[in-house]
Amino acid sequence: MDVPEFGIKRENETWVSGGCGIVFDPKSQRYAVGKEEGGKLRLFSGGVPENENIKDGVLREVIEESGLHDFEYVEKIAEATVHYYNSLKNSNRGGPATCFLVILKSSNLVPTKLETHEKFKLEWATAKEILENWESRNENQDYNHWIYFFNKALDRATQLGYVKI
Repeated sequence: MDVPEFGIKRENETWVSGGCGIVFDPKSQRYAVGKEEGGKLRLFSGGVPENENIKDGVLREVIEESGLHDFEYVEKIAEATVHYYNSLKNSNRGGPATCFLVILKSSNLVPTKLETHEKFKLEWATAKEILENWESRNENQDYNHWIYFFNKALDRATQLGYVKI
């Protein structure tokens, strides 16, 4: 299977393997995202060291960044090669990314463990709100991979019967 590539290759990219979790609460029919100052929405994501399993690393990032931890179902949704500007670290990034659909059993929280550059808080949003937020900020194609991953996760959550139409 071909792995799609998204974004614009930039000078001085830091190459990092990582991933993201698209977290859905079937009770509220909303997605968990991080909300930065200025209203930008983001997925819970991060780099995963070579010695850590990608699924474990992504779930660790979800827990650390959101506090959500009570998962009912987790499935790998897609992989891509990505290029983007990381606004939190003020750097050009590139590398392989893996996305997981994470279905919550409950929205109970544990304390977050945000790094100093991570300035966002847990927010609940609809698929439409998230996609509109990213599309309105995508002039440099930095959200193409998240839009791709999100649409794949939305389709899969619907197929599994979690998203009520």
